[in-house]
Amino acid sequence: MDKIIVLDFGSQTTQLIGRRVRDMGVYSEVIPGDTPLTDEILNSNGKGPDKVRGIILSGSPESVYTKEGAVPDQKIYTCGLPLLGICYGLQRMNHDQGGKVEPLPKREYGRIGVKINNKNSNADDSNTTNSDVKNSNTVNSNLVALFLAGFAPSFTAWMSHGDTLTTLADGFREYGISDTGYPAVVIHDTKPYFGLQFHPEVTHCEGGTKILSAFVFGVCGAAAGWTMEQYVEEVRASLAKRVGDNPVLLLISGGVDSTVAGALLLKTLKSDQVHLMYMDTGLMRKDETKTVKAALEKLGARHLHIIQCEEEFLEALKGLEEPEAKRRAIGDLFITIQEREVARLGLPDSCFLAQGTLYTDLIESGKGVGKKAHLIKSHHNVGSPLVDAKRKLGRIIEPLDKLYKDEVRRLGRIIGVDEEVVRRHPFPGPGLAVRIIGEVTKEKCDILRDADAVFIEELKRRRAPSIAREGSYKQDVSLYDEIWQAFAVLLPIRSVGVAGDVRKYGWVLALRAIVSADGMTADVYPFPTKDLLEISTRITNTVKDIGRVTYDISSKPPATIEWE
Repeated sequence: MDKIIVLDFGSQTTQLIGRRVRDMGVYSEVIPGDTPLTDEILNSNGKGPDKVRGIILSGSPESVYTKEGAVPDQKIYTCGLPLLGICYGLQRMNHDQGGKVEPLPKREYGRIGVKINNKNSNADDSNTTNSDVKNSNTVNSNLVALFLAGFAPSFTAWMSHGDTLTTLADGFREYGISDTGYPAVVIHDTKPYFGLQFHPEVTHCEGGTKILSAFVFGVCGAAAGWTMEQYVEEVRASLAKRVGDNPVLLLISGGVDSTVAGALLLKTLKSDQVHLMYMDTGLMRKDETKTVKAALEKLGARHLHIIQCEEEFLEALKGLEEPEAKRRAIGDLFITIQEREVARLGLPDSCFLAQGTLYTDLIESGKGVGKKAHLIKSHHNVGSPLVDAKRKLGRIIEPLDKLYKDEVRRLGRIIGVDEEVVRRHPFPGPGLAVRIIGEVTKEKCDILRDADAVFIEELKRRRAPSIAREGSYKQDVSLYDEIWQAFAVLLPIRSVGVAGDVRKYGWVLALRAIVSADGMTADVYPFPTKDLLEISTRITNTVKDIGRVTYDISSKPPATIEWE
């Protein structure tokens, strides 16, 4: 099976590159950017099960001229495989080959236009692939044409960098320029080096998938041969081998991630081995415990432990207002209660702890494949000291840690999880605690629970008036299914209003609804004004403590999806 290697230099979207390649049906593997490139890893001779066809160098929050910037094994430049440098990856190649990279006077960030210059190419229509590259010291113009075939003459790219190429290394040539006047597409004349000073992997980049496809299929000559079904079989085999006959305890939140993780364990191991623990923290959605119990029992769970611990969590959160402090308190208490309840169950020390952690959780917590990712926020299941200690002992299983949310949904469908569960919107591990800005109290949780339930109910009963998501052409799609994630946020603000001729002093509620493919980037859902007005009216009429409703119109980036 053909494979593309992605070198991770710490970009928040590194795994998104690998995921885009997998979506094309080509297997991809993400490894730390400074990994020694042994013959076993490269396996470019095709003698092993996976033949490496090309290497992609990811972006990074660092600069090539500082000590923090990771340096790849220099064998990368002599192995003969095609290279695609993205953002820092391009700067790294240019710097390593003798070019110059310097800070920009003004950072290039967000949507920026790019124009392609084909004047340097004298291509014909022959199908040159990487086999031709490795057998010649010259990259002929046909290979350049195969790559440039993925580009529109002009398009809107997504950029996020503070450095630029000020001097191109010998042999590099500019084939695309940004509207701000800096190199955007660079290709080497005689070596299979291709570079982009933008991020084709994010959905905001116009034609990004086609550009990556031109490299993977056109330049590298890779063949599609990977499917989610194959991934499921590989994960199940790995789980069975690692766990053996030991019991596994999975902390269930009720969301898609942990439910699919639970289903995967139940489909792979003996049902008596799998213990599912659900903590009713008091920070859950309305009627969550009832919903979770029914879904897990339908999946065949024999050991379902429901722990009532609302008072403990509210006590731990008392007086805390800072988001990271709340997340740490919740993470620590999760593990504390888990250890206590495991002791009550009498499970042996050999018991594994399983979590429904996604790769987006690991990335935003600075726990990506390499060591260069920056911390965006702590996640309760990856960021606390107690979880880190468990991880070091090798007693944590995270079967979804290389997947994105939409891939988890696909996996869930393959292993038979109910569609009603699979299509649920994401819900954060810390629950309503990160949707209540400031201190968390039972009163605020109850208010937010009711308001959020009204919002979601309205989305499920309303029909989508237009296509907001690529590929969605159903005539009878609910707003809930058209939106990737929607929820309400309780703000620490009270506002004056009037209800029945009486002065009302109520809380302010923010509504959030976004469309996304994977959660790494997100756009605001463009509600028709009529829907927003009617939803707002119902919330203020039925949730007596809400006096005013606002709508969050911030995209990701620069904002995150959750408020905290």
